[in-house]
Amino acid sequence: MGANVFKERSLTVANDFSIDEKLYLFEKTRELKKAWARWDLSTLDRFRIDNPDFGIYEVFLEDSTRTRESFRNAAEFHRVKLSIFNASTSSFNKKESFADGFMTMAGYHNHIFIIRSKVEGLCKWLKIVGEKYARRNNLGYIPAFINAGDGKHEHPTQELLDEFTFLEDNNWNRDTIHVALVGDLFHGRTVHSKADGLSIFKEVTVDLVAPPELAMPREYIRVMEENGFSINTYHSLAEYFDGKKIASKFYFTRPQLERMGEKILKRQFELRDKITFKKEYLDLLKQDTCFYHPLPRHKQYPTIPSFLDHLELNHWEKQSINGMYIRIILQSAIAGKIGSDFSGQSVKEPTFDDDFVREVPADNSKAKKLKEGINPLANGVVIDRFCRGDRKQDIWEYLSKTMKIMNFSDFKGSIGVGESKKQPGVFKGLIFLPQLQELSASELRRLAAVTGGCTVNIIKNNKIVKKLRLQFPPRVYNITGTGCQNEDCISNSVHWENVPPEFIRAKSGELHCIYCDTQHRFKDIWKQ
Repeated sequence: MGANVFKERSLTVANDFSIDEKLYLFEKTRELKKAWARWDLSTLDRFRIDNPDFGIYEVFLEDSTRTRESFRNAAEFHRVKLSIFNASTSSFNKKESFADGFMTMAGYHNHIFIIRSKVEGLCKWLKIVGEKYARRNNLGYIPAFINAGDGKHEHPTQELLDEFTFLEDNNWNRDTIHVALVGDLFHGRTVHSKADGLSIFKEVTVDLVAPPELAMPREYIRVMEENGFSINTYHSLAEYFDGKKIASKFYFTRPQLERMGEKILKRQFELRDKITFKKEYLDLLKQDTCFYHPLPRHKQYPTIPSFLDHLELNHWEKQSINGMYIRIILQSAIAGKIGSDFSGQSVKEPTFDDDFVREVPADNSKAKKLKEGINPLANGVVIDRFCRGDRKQDIWEYLSKTMKIMNFSDFKGSIGVGESKKQPGVFKGLIFLPQLQELSASELRRLAAVTGGCTVNIIKNNKIVKKLRLQFPPRVYNITGTGCQNEDCISNSVHWENVPPEFIRAKSGELHCIYCDTQHRFKDIWKQ
């Protein structure tokens, strides 16, 4: 039997665990629930960590009741050393580095950290730092970090309990799910986690019901599309119920209008009305309809009004109860108490092809056409096909920006915008650098990240001696001058955490930040 794949694993986003791994956790959760229902202590004890020296630390830097108490009760089930972090007296308020603070606590035999924060991607960063810290200091264990909600990014343990409840109500059939996501889809981290999480079902239809001001961010819709989901969009429940294909599962969220400024608050009753269930909709529901909500509901303006509480469509109470069970199992797996009997596919670390700089045959008939002014360039570097197809004004602006990014402004040179002879109306930029003899490997890598698709011509004695075609790299990392534009991201410089930015190219061609998943165009990752 191989190593336990769950032991010391962090859960930072919904897809940190594979479908097989989640199904294993769900099966163990079913066993736990059955044992609890019949008060089978011997079975319950098989799930307990039962080690007073095993530290679990709850660190809630943002207010929470249900998630915090769910995790606390789960940890107390395990009979471990449980610590509750006091955010109000924390040195984080004195601008202490997150890495310093958490690594200090990790050194005190705290194995699992449960963290809620407004800073997006914090757990991802601590996971990276924690692995290095543990090895440097011979801890004998690697601290694990569980994301209990980070800003408007994700809430992966809520996603686990939601998926478990969906499956439970589906009689454990994974063939298909049709769910309406209703409410504040813009700020709702629980619905953001569903962009990947719902992939546990083989066929997924998602109906997005929210006014434009509260609509699902485009990057999460893209992920759903890439995962093969069928997606329908509606601006209100009234519009939704005018349609014919109504979901059997409704997932409501609380509108967080307070985050959107005075203009939105002035329209709050209009917006709330569009996403609040009304009595007249009852007759339009399917017979087996289930309602879910991550809770809490707003006591004055609940999207699921209290007159629904006693009806059979109330599944949000069971959903909430399942939270403790799934978190008991998650902690048990990370501690290595369970998991040794897992068989199936685990998450694979992504690999990246680095052949985005390719040498192509040089055509010296074009050498004379590469002119700076009226004379052909005899020696130097010419960058051609720069931002080909963009608007002229955009090309000029990005040429100037690239000269600064690449430090080309330190050399004699010039820039220009030309029109394709074969395709009138298609423009491209050019950069002439007569003082440069070559570009280093790191400079080529940097240039590819600035503007993939360009061609680098190395010219000597009026001949093109080397021609390189640059493609956008699949991964951008360790490049000075890049940065995530999301100010809530742990890697954004406003947090002063010195987190090295890193981006992965999505199927859409855009770059997503590995910490907060914000998607950027290649042009937008460069700091001004």
